[in-house]
Amino acid sequence: MAKEKTTEAEISGYISSMLRDHFGKGPASVYVTLQPPFLVIYFRGFTAPMEQILLKQKESKRILETREIMMSDLKEEMKEEFRKIGGLNVQELYADWNLGAETGVIVGIMENGESEENFSWPAELNKKTFMELVVKASEEAQKVPDKTEAYWLNERTIFVRRSGILVRIEKALIENGMSKELKTAKRPLERKIIQEVGMEKAVHRKIVDYFVDWNFQKDEGYIVLVLEGPAKER
Repeated sequence: MAKEKTTEAEISGYISSMLRDHFGKGPASVYVTLQPPFLVIYFRGFTAPMEQILLKQKESKRILETREIMMSDLKEEMKEEFRKIGGLNVQELYADWNLGAETGVIVGIMENGESEENFSWPAELNKKTFMELVVKASEEAQKVPDKTEAYWLNERTIFVRRSGILVRIEKALIENGMSKELKTAKRPLERKIIQEVGMEKAVHRKIVDYFVDWNFQKDEGYIVLVLEGPAKER
């Protein structure tokens, strides 16, 4: 555990420096959750000066497009740094942003998978209800997933992986090179639906941030929920 905490601190420092170097401003705070095979990096207070100007001009789409290009270009560098810092063999990297709240998340998935059963949920929470709400949200957005997994990573972070979620029209758009446009359309819709199904009643906690991303090649979708800390932490 001590080694993981040291690794988390080093990753936090690296992400702060990396974002500052490439975007001109680093985040106000970075929270790293390392629960192999998952690495979740949540940051607050992240909007570059030029982005603030674009936000005032209602140009959020341009900001998101620029960030996606930048993160795509930085993926291999980040994987190598994670390997150097903690020997982490991160195979996949995903990112999403909440421009209004000035927050963002980077998710790494490592090579060696873990069974969902190895991640225990607090006894007072109703995981069955939570899973039903995830499936309901997915069904409203596109279809019932072939498989849904939910991982309680810590008191503030839940990671959800849904497999087999794409409908035929989405697959056709992807095959025709429309992946970027499809993500742009799906993100606000899925966030809205996830909020509307009322997952907070299953986790007995306020959900302060919702993030989504996809791997269209693998037909998988990912959700990261950032929870308000327990009462004793507030």
